[in-house]
Amino acid sequence: MSDPNSLIAHLIELRGRVLKAVLSVFVVFLCLVYFAQDLYHWLATPLLDTLPDQAEMIATDVASPFFAPFKLTLVLSFFIAIPVVLYQIWAFIAPGLYRNEKRLVAPLLFSSTLLFYSGMAFAYYVVFPLAFAFFTGVAPEGVTINTDISSYLDFVLKIFFAFGLSFEIPVAIVLMCWTGVSTPDSLRAKRPYVIVGVFTLGMLLTPPDIISQTLLAIPMWILFEVGILVGSMYVKRKEHADDDEYSDELTEVQKEEQEKKEQEQS
Repeated sequence: MSDPNSLIAHLIELRGRVLKAVLSVFVVFLCLVYFAQDLYHWLATPLLDTLPDQAEMIATDVASPFFAPFKLTLVLSFFIAIPVVLYQIWAFIAPGLYRNEKRLVAPLLFSSTLLFYSGMAFAYYVVFPLAFAFFTGVAPEGVTINTDISSYLDFVLKIFFAFGLSFEIPVAIVLMCWTGVSTPDSLRAKRPYVIVGVFTLGMLLTPPDIISQTLLAIPMWILFEVGILVGSMYVKRKEHADDDEYSDELTEVQKEEQEKKEQEQS
């Protein structure tokens, strides 16, 4: 049976880690809330740059001018505090991991954070200008484009999450290879299905235009190839580590047998 005191100690530590993670988000939020309006204007710049002359964004709800920048600041605070949140998760689970697992998890936490940020940056600097230019360019004649600020924020956050999560493909592949769920050779054999899958996923996760679909599908395909390459390296390292552990075990057994022989002879 598990020790109740040990369980309580783990729960207390978990509470402390969660409070520290929440506190980090709150501190970042306090630093950014003064600039909430500026942050929203920065977020809306890709759309504002493509709007026709005399077109502007609107607020259809009374409280939208306040709540939309407030919501953006809160979500952005979480994004910025992700390294601290992941560190708290790592500090909680690290004592229960083996040495080889620690060597895997620590780089994956760092790389997953970097890839998520890269996905968001790719969406903002590459996808948004092209997609918004397409949307405003296909508007029927006589239609004035006046986008609601709350609808725009929800749309942008969905795209950020879609691209941020899709850029985690290498991490997912490395975990699959490391845990034995799949192998690099098996994933290479499934490449044609993956290509069809990423374009289908791009169609489902992005607006209904070929530009944003392609801009999501192609990076996902490239990241899939990168994941296979990195996964192959991790598998080779794991095999070498297993061989070293096996040789160490053989050496220990040989030492014990030698000690027994010496004791029998004496």
